Amino acid sequence: MKSRPMLRISAILIPLALTGCATSKPAEQALEQARSAFQAVKEDSNVLRSAPKDVIRAGESLARAERLSSYWGSDDDVLQYAYLSQRYSEIAREHSELGLNQERLAKQQLERERLQLAMREARLLSVQQQSKWLEEQMVSLATNETERGLVLTLGDVLFDSGEADLKPAANRTVLKLVQFLQLNPRRVIRIEGYTDSEGDAQENLQLSRDRAQSVADALGDLGIDIRRIQVQGYGEKYPVADNASSLGRAQNRRVEIVFSDEKGQLGAVR
Repeated sequence: MKSRPMLRISAILIPLALTGCATSKPAEQALEQARSAFQAVKEDSNVLRSAPKDVIRAGESLARAERLSSYWGSDDDVLQYAYLSQRYSEIAREHSELGLNQERLAKQQLERERLQLAMREARLLSVQQQSKWLEEQMVSLATNETERGLVLTLGDVLFDSGEADLKPAANRTVLKLVQFLQLNPRRVIRIEGYTDSEGDAQENLQLSRDRAQSVADALGDLGIDIRRIQVQGYGEKYPVADNASSLGRAQNRRVEIVFSDEKGQLGAVR
């Protein structure tokens, strides 16, 4: 007779225990989603590298949700921790994607910089090659290496007789000279004018200066800094041929361009 109350208590407790251990369908679904999300980030090396703390929090929240679902936790608690776990997994994934995007952007930036450097190098090489070509062109224009440096001789054909204005035929030579000076910005030049011995010596001296100045003005008009240009007139001094013949006099009527070295050092004035 005494055992009947105990039986009745057991009959009450067993359904209650079963009710406490049971988890609702929404809670089970939430747990399954949290497990799936956590498993995905846990196995992704990029996520583990980029957001390890978030992965750890996702695992801790999932473990709590599972413990609560197995014992006396309410569905609300299970749902809450399952939600936290899934959200931490999502945050870890987002951090990973953000990190990967930043890495991609950094790599793209490096590639752009490499490309820009390569383009600059190619342009520099092109400029150097062009400069070398122009230097060869300067040499081909009757340049001579003297004690004063490299000298380019512009003949009498660039001027009309007794005149200081450059003829159109001079344009091609002047343009080559401009290009050479643009590609060699440290070089400076001295423009020297000369005449033959016919006529008044003082007038010849002035004519030689005016012709040298005409060349300097043409270079200045085409963008060459006039501070890089010296002008000197010598008149009938320093002939290169005999003034007794017309051919010799033509050779003496000239303009010489004296180039500095690459450091901008000009040879001594005559």
